Amino acid sequence: MIPPRILLLPGWLGSGDKHWQRRWAALYGDTVVEQADWDLPRRGDWVARLEDVILAQTGPVALVGHSLGCHLIDAWASSSRHADRVACALLVAPPDLHGSQLPAVLHPWRRPLAQPPFPFPATVAASTDDPYCRYGAAKRLAERWGASCVDLGACGHVNTDSGLGDWPHGRSLLDDLLRRGQRPGGSLSH
Repeated sequence: MIPPRILLLPGWLGSGDKHWQRRWAALYGDTVVEQADWDLPRRGDWVARLEDVILAQTGPVALVGHSLGCHLIDAWASSSRHADRVACALLVAPPDLHGSQLPAVLHPWRRPLAQPPFPFPATVAASTDDPYCRYGAAKRLAERWGASCVDLGACGHVNTDSGLGDWPHGRSLLDDLLRRGQRPGGSLSH
């Protein structure tokens, strides 16, 4: 069985070199899905880019979204016929797209969430003091996505400013998800 390729999906403005996503890419060889324009995140362009990267893989993938990258997973899963290629998804610090703190450049992402829930195991990891999403809103997102929700405590937007370094707790959450995404016989469940 081919282990899932880890695809890291940064949010608006990308993830800087000290962000845990870039650190994971350096430490574990995960793939950062680069977007053509980090400053002006066009929903359709970002979804098409993710689709291209997933279709280029020879085996299953695990998606790890941060911030707007979480909503990219939702947008992609609601429009792609290839969701069966996803072993699992970790959605870290999803912003509340209808919250008052949302920058205007992200308003085009405001749409109803995809229904039904994701057809793959998923976990939302949310901070209790994220300035872009209250914990209760993160729990509601997790419910709509059919995902479990993990309370990370007070760690802001779970980004470079949070001082997480390599964020081993996040990697542990991903490892748990990867184990859940496999059946006893070793094949992926979707």
